Amino acid sequence: MNDSFKPIIKLIDVSKAFIISLGKFKGRHTLQAVCNVSMSLFTNEVVGLVGESGCGKSTLGRIILGLSRPSEGQVFVEGRPMSKENRFAISSMIQPIFQDPYSSLNPRKSVGSILSLPLRVHPFTDCAKIRPKVEEMLDLVGLPRHSYRSYPNQLSGGQRQRVAIARALIIHPNVVVCDEPTSALDVSMQSQILNLLIDLRKQFGLTYLFISHNLAVVEHLATRVAVMYYGRIVEEAKTEKLFEHPQHPYTKALLASVLTPDPGLGLPDNCLIPNFASSMEIPAGCAFEPRCPYSMAVCRNKIPKLQKGKYGRVACFMCN
Repeated sequence: MNDSFKPIIKLIDVSKAFIISLGKFKGRHTLQAVCNVSMSLFTNEVVGLVGESGCGKSTLGRIILGLSRPSEGQVFVEGRPMSKENRFAISSMIQPIFQDPYSSLNPRKSVGSILSLPLRVHPFTDCAKIRPKVEEMLDLVGLPRHSYRSYPNQLSGGQRQRVAIARALIIHPNVVVCDEPTSALDVSMQSQILNLLIDLRKQFGLTYLFISHNLAVVEHLATRVAVMYYGRIVEEAKTEKLFEHPQHPYTKALLASVLTPDPGLGLPDNCLIPNFASSMEIPAGCAFEPRCPYSMAVCRNKIPKLQKGKYGRVACFMCN
């Protein structure tokens, strides 16, 4: 079989729970951040992961990075269980670009030191080639070579994010997890960073997991989109299909909530029932049921499975 049809990352029934304190006399509670997620990332594709804040997107990203172990389920990297891989093997294959370039870079280290560190900690690196490699990467991300001696506080937000991108790519990983990489930047800088990510993907043949709440950015960048709600993937489809033919009521609500540039149209109406499920008391059935305008009796007692629909995979009794 062609390698392009083999998943480079595969998640099977992955869940992640956290034990949190409710207060001094109230005991503890289990918070289910990710629930039975099964998905795959294939070579040279961009999977957009969207959903509201707190739905588990970043937790899932950390699991894929190997920074957080799943409570249940398995993660496979090129067919091998991630749990059996050492940290160097995982980091050489999967790298992150975090949301905030102001906090993701060590302010006490120069740019040269920040970009050199990934090369120095991997034992296969020729130390004599580190400086030329760093300067080459600075060129690729559009930073002048004199930035080598600069410190993060001497750079703009966009330049810091370019440094973060260079740090992620300097050891040539196969997969990059981009966790809201443009949300801390102004609009003009966002477009520059997005175009840079597109160019670098083509140049290095990268696979991106692009975590975002900005649907316009995801539509522009992603080849496939997964929609997450309360720790579960509720819909997954190719980008054009999902935006043209959303199936799940939550996906429809997300697309309907996007603001338009025409002030005469007023605020969008997503038609959701204003009844949020608590993260502490998720319903026994579909987590979206308390807000769904199409709720049925079965939705309150049974969790819908993510199954093949007309345009992709969808977890909804109305669609299956």
